[in-house]
Amino acid sequence: MKKILALALCFASLSMYAQDHGLEKDIAAVESKVIEWRRDMHQNPELSNREFKTAEKIAAHLKSLGIEVQTGVAHTGVVGVLKGDHPGKVVALRADIDALPVTERNDLPFKSEVKSEYLGEEVGVMHACGHDTHIAIMMGTAEVLAKNKDKIHGTIKFIFQPAEEGAPPGEEGGAELMVKEGVLENPKVDAIYGLHIGSYLPVGHIAYKPGGALAAAQRFVVKIKGKQSHGSQPWGGIDPIFVASKIVDGYQSIISRELELTKEAAVITVGKISGGVRNNIIPESAELIGTIRTLDYDMQKQVNDRMIEMAETIAKAYRAEATVEIAKGVPITYNDTDLTAASLPSLQEVAGAENVHLIKAITGAEDFSFYQEKIPGFFYILGGKDPNAGPDEHFPHHTPDFKIDDSGLQLGVKAMTEIALDYLDRSK
Repeated sequence: MKKILALALCFASLSMYAQDHGLEKDIAAVESKVIEWRRDMHQNPELSNREFKTAEKIAAHLKSLGIEVQTGVAHTGVVGVLKGDHPGKVVALRADIDALPVTERNDLPFKSEVKSEYLGEEVGVMHACGHDTHIAIMMGTAEVLAKNKDKIHGTIKFIFQPAEEGAPPGEEGGAELMVKEGVLENPKVDAIYGLHIGSYLPVGHIAYKPGGALAAAQRFVVKIKGKQSHGSQPWGGIDPIFVASKIVDGYQSIISRELELTKEAAVITVGKISGGVRNNIIPESAELIGTIRTLDYDMQKQVNDRMIEMAETIAKAYRAEATVEIAKGVPITYNDTDLTAASLPSLQEVAGAENVHLIKAITGAEDFSFYQEKIPGFFYILGGKDPNAGPDEHFPHHTPDFKIDDSGLQLGVKAMTEIALDYLDRSK
């Protein structure tokens, strides 16, 4: 009972900072611009580390607001620094800006028709994860805050980050490179906030989780070496495709039979299988490429060790050879518990307490986690689903039919604006 009372008193004391800063008119005035920016970005998407025109538009907007701007951070990133009229701490707000190699199927007036090259192939390009909305929300937030420097007790750093979806092979990029290049320094950032639009969460709602909120993500490659033979004489060779199928099957047993899934979720997905050139040749080699998602580092080590052991052992059983490469990947997105608790009243103030939901961890991943390894950070989900849509009328992220309702963008601006101001107010 004492613990519950203490928690209630804590939130009561914090609620004084979840105040109305009188920005309603400015936020309402910028809404049409935010929608226009979002649609422009959606119609003109760019792949990771290739966000050249996107960066130019962002930088031009920030400069027009009198914000100090740095470009070319982590290749195409843009950073803006807005100093308030009063001294105080430094808070960062982050938006990711890259699109995906996905061909859009939506029938929208601002549908993407952009084509580009990805891994040597021509692909469609689409903001199939909502980064266009993140850009627009942040541009709107910057405009509102730049007009209200008298309400800022400290400094706000706007981080427009490229390559959240991962840099092309052989390149560095994303949040990890931004941190490496000093984005959290000069001025030194004390805390950072980020949001992600959700096609599954209705407009007007916000979801959050303290602690481990999104999974660590690792890319793996399994290379299998067999012995080439005529397709009509499999006994004359060693079939690497057959061996690959056994490894895929074995990997799922790690998840279903070896991990304590009541502790945390985990996923192994093979996203690509390649091998062979024609129907009547058993090839010499095959390759599996996939992703590992974990929410616990001990479980991650267990998965990594068993994947290597299992691939090598299965291959050997069929007289083949297998090697496994597992990249370090993206860490767990860990929401600082104190910062989350302190920021919750701000979200409840702008969305209504009944519309802010505590959720379980998500097996999706976010390289926002690289910032959180250095400083306290809070990452939350903003509703983007049409409120009039049925339960089955939304499409997952990273798909050709992914769609976001523009009416949710204004709440994104409100949330980011108030959460930044409230943080600086608490710290003064």
